[in-house]
Amino acid sequence: MNLETLSAIAPAKLNLFLHITGRRDDGYHELETLFTFLNYGDTLHFKERPDQEIVVAPMPGVANSDNLIYRAARMLQQRYEELGYAHKGVDISIDKVLPMGGGVGGGSSDAATTLLALNKMWQQRLSLAQLAELGVSLGADVPVFIHGYSALARGIGEQLHTVELPERWYLVVHPQVHISTAAVFTHPDLIRDSEKLPEQWQVAEQRNDCEPLVKKLYSEVEKTLMWLLKYAPSRMTGTGACCFAEFENEQAARNALEKLPEKWHGFIAKNLNKSPAHTALGLEK
Repeated sequence: MNLETLSAIAPAKLNLFLHITGRRDDGYHELETLFTFLNYGDTLHFKERPDQEIVVAPMPGVANSDNLIYRAARMLQQRYEELGYAHKGVDISIDKVLPMGGGVGGGSSDAATTLLALNKMWQQRLSLAQLAELGVSLGADVPVFIHGYSALARGIGEQLHTVELPERWYLVVHPQVHISTAAVFTHPDLIRDSEKLPEQWQVAEQRNDCEPLVKKLYSEVEKTLMWLLKYAPSRMTGTGACCFAEFENEQAARNALEKLPEKWHGFIAKNLNKSPAHTALGLEK
């Protein structure tokens, strides 16, 4: 691998279920959620610079101060400086396919892949645990992308327990609405008192506690879930807006995608227990 240039995927994730079991005094919510990765996502390209500048290709409507890719790169650079490690600058560009505000982890995944790739490029000075500790300040979902394995997450999402899930094909549909995670989690009507998982549980028996509220606030999400239900059981991922249905094989998912209303965007992907970012970068658990 040429460490002067790197390219790596920032994969989408699905929350196969999401329970909110309480709210802490600091305002954060206690969760139980099941993460899996998809073989579909943004692609980030990294090229070392001779100076120490971080230059990220502009994203429409996103300032550097709000760009999680820039913030992740700068955070890692500062951490290296604190530890006295050498580093260089970097040019970063992105082939963006994941929707913003879609619930598939686009921003968090971009940040995680940036930390993983630059740590590799700059000679792997930090462990995955150290990178996850850095990343959690960028978003509660960043650590699961850093650790890179399907996981049951508890706490505010930082307590990860690796799981092995069967590989399935998914049709993921974005109904072209943007949903603010903060707005969902601060809404007074959000379910916040779900019982914790029993010792034995099945994915199909669970739910997404954000879904009833989001359906009420965004009619397009409810329409999307109803449309998918014609083909397979449907569910929303994260705080939305993306919704998904599980299929036994790629062709069945593709048959449904071909009938997708033109006003929505959709894609087919298979879930993976190991993040394709880790595979691309040659990382081990």
